[in-house]
Amino acid sequence: MTNKDVKKATKSVWAGEKKYRVHGATQVPTVFSVAYNYDDIDEWYDVAIGNKEGHIYGRNTNPTVQSFEDKVKILEGAEDSTSFSTGMAAISNSLATYLRPGDRIVSIKDTYGGTNKIFSEFLPQLNIEVELCDTGDHEQIEREVAKGCKILYLESPTNPTVKITDIKRMVKAGHEAGALVFVDNTFATPINQNPLELGADLVIHSATKFLGGHADALGGVVCGKAELVEPIYHYREINGATMDPMAAYLMIRGMKTLDLRVKRQCESAMKIATYLQSHDLVEEIYYPGLKTHPNHDIAKEQMSNFGGMLSFALKGGMDTVRKVLPKLEYANRAANLGSVETTVGPARTTSHVECTPEERKALGIPEGLVRYAVGIEDVEDLIQDLKRALDIK
Repeated sequence: MTNKDVKKATKSVWAGEKKYRVHGATQVPTVFSVAYNYDDIDEWYDVAIGNKEGHIYGRNTNPTVQSFEDKVKILEGAEDSTSFSTGMAAISNSLATYLRPGDRIVSIKDTYGGTNKIFSEFLPQLNIEVELCDTGDHEQIEREVAKGCKILYLESPTNPTVKITDIKRMVKAGHEAGALVFVDNTFATPINQNPLELGADLVIHSATKFLGGHADALGGVVCGKAELVEPIYHYREINGATMDPMAAYLMIRGMKTLDLRVKRQCESAMKIATYLQSHDLVEEIYYPGLKTHPNHDIAKEQMSNFGGMLSFALKGGMDTVRKVLPKLEYANRAANLGSVETTVGPARTTSHVECTPEERKALGIPEGLVRYAVGIEDVEDLIQDLKRALDIK
């Protein structure tokens, strides 16, 4: 898009599409072809080595997939982007591109469970040192980064406790130590937060969640400077975690309503969080839009809104969770988030199912914590639904 002043709602609909439409179609086609024919052998070679734009094989590139990548790239204000079969593929491939045996990575304890498993299980097996700091303890993170590291990996807001990290402050610390700063922006979405504008080097999304928005396609994407994204693309094209063109089409379709959906979800999440604060059965509520959130001011500074994700801990732990969740009528009890339908579940079967109870406790995740991903339903219906479920006298 040529006009930089175009708002995100317009970008969500139009960005990254026009060059990929054919035959006057108003929608990007789903190109299922695995390979692409060239009558001119020299042209084929130029495309193959990157001297000319085009496609040669589906594991490398695909027109529908590139349209999706362009849309996310424009929304994040990035030079380049590359996509993956899942969000975890985006995270693992990006880390594998830049980490080598003997390197050190600094992160926070409250990352998504799959990410935490990479840090606690897989990277140490490769002789990569991992230091996990208390989320929100910026001084501790700064001290560990100053000792030296290859990557500073952040997630803000976090999954599932919705904690906030001061991205701009951490970027400064990371860059002073010569580290690359990665930010998982899945919960915030490009509508609410743009980490690249805050100085981050790479931004990562599980596109399965808010970007797609309809719980019907898996995908991941990484955005940033072209010189940083290109090696990740090369790693992915060789190792094969390629996004499927049908998934890309569904992502493009879903992202047309991204701005609408996210704004509705943010508005509803704030009202629901406020309601939950007043309920006797709720022990603690986690939502950065509340003034009681420990990093509310940071969230207010770096986010345009506070997101459609919240969590709350119930008195009585899992015994109460078992009673409450089945009573919810307008929520899928499922391991997903960011969809048009509200989705709910405890951390032990959603974000941190890979972790043991002891590991979740060490990460500060109560067994009675419920992750509540707000959909686009009428908020009064959702509040009444929660009220009926929580009133279990």
